[in-house]
Amino acid sequence: MKTLKDYNEKRKFDETTEPEGRSKSSKGKLIFVIQRHAASRLHYDFRLEMDGVLKSWAIPKGPSLDPADKRLAMMVEDHPYDYKDFEGNIPEGNYGAGQVEVWDHGTYEPLEESKLDDEKQLLKELHSGSLKFILKGRKLKGEFALVKMKQAEENAWLLIKHHDRYAESPYDAEAHTAKRSEVTKFLKQKKSPVAKTKKP
Repeated sequence: MKTLKDYNEKRKFDETTEPEGRSKSSKGKLIFVIQRHAASRLHYDFRLEMDGVLKSWAIPKGPSLDPADKRLAMMVEDHPYDYKDFEGNIPEGNYGAGQVEVWDHGTYEPLEESKLDDEKQLLKELHSGSLKFILKGRKLKGEFALVKMKQAEENAWLLIKHHDRYAESPYDAEAHTAKRSEVTKFLKQKKSPVAKTKKP
């Protein structure tokens, strides 16, 4: 699949357990997933199912339920649908090396009513540079917008929470991570390499 060419070219599938790039779609409602990713820097990967792939953005500060937080979201290469379940370690020497875990997941739908089906409406908005949608996740709920920034890098967008009953201020995504997070554990080990070899 042409849209997954960049994804496949960046990865060594004999070394990483990431799924190979193949186009696939869910049979029901469109899905979204947010993965917490400790690579060279900690960030969150926001992915929306569209056109048989996961359209993807890297969010350095993580998503927010606070409408005042306009989060920078850098659009990256499309990821395969099966990436929605990926968790684990990407070995050193590989693209995106580090630890990955699913932070939130669920379904989503366009905010605007349209004569087009949901997916076609979302693709139309994506190409126009202004996506408005409703997330139905465990942590993220309600109305959001992804807006392409003008006079900035070509792949720079903003993820913005709308004012609705799910809005929460202040909000810190890091405060909503699992207590036994493998990513947090990985980050602690990375900061203190001595801890890896220290005997109890």
